[in-house]
Amino acid sequence: MKVLSLNLGSAVAVPYTQQPDGLTGIDKRPVDGPVRVFAPGPKGTGASGMTGDAVCHTRHHGGDDQAVYAYAREDLDEWERDLGRPLRSGVFGENLTVSGLDVSGARVGERWRVGPEVVLQVTSPRIPCGTFQGHMGEPQWVKRFTAKGAPGAYLRVLTPGEIRPGDAVEVIHRPGHDVTVALVFRALMVERALLPRLLEAGEDLPAEEREVVRKYRERQAP
Repeated sequence: MKVLSLNLGSAVAVPYTQQPDGLTGIDKRPVDGPVRVFAPGPKGTGASGMTGDAVCHTRHHGGDDQAVYAYAREDLDEWERDLGRPLRSGVFGENLTVSGLDVSGARVGERWRVGPEVVLQVTSPRIPCGTFQGHMGEPQWVKRFTAKGAPGAYLRVLTPGEIRPGDAVEVIHRPGHDVTVALVFRALMVERALLPRLLEAGEDLPAEEREVVRKYRERQAP
């Protein structure tokens, strides 16, 4: 299990974003590294946890629970076959393109050591949006990405430090529950009846997802 590519994005004006200023940092590009990784602060004020990476709209993106986004190269390879075109590392907006790791199958709260010092913790899935669809240029992309069920994982930074392409990734803690990133994604996107199951992750489940579950249970109450 290792980091194949470190990917950073710059703020660029594009015609397809839903944001009034037209800016997005979704188009991440591989860099040589090293790159310093850190906890950026809460959503709304904190942006990316990767030095040199742009997060343009902190109301919806970035912050401690979405400090780093990881995607598996194996899933990108499957998308290459589905779409019939090459997909470079970083094209999904991921900061870390990793190999040998089932990213969407990771459990919420799982901890990874990346390189000799950095420790990251799995928090939640990536939710596709109109900007992602415009960036990919594929018809019904949000629907197709959702149906695939391989969203990749957001991570919080527990121990900051530097990481490099080629660094080993080691799972150093796996929680006892079975709430995976893929399960959270399915519950949020296609099968809301699964939402109460997410609470099995306890405090490892980010506050944003816990609030979604709370509102769902309120609506279901007699």
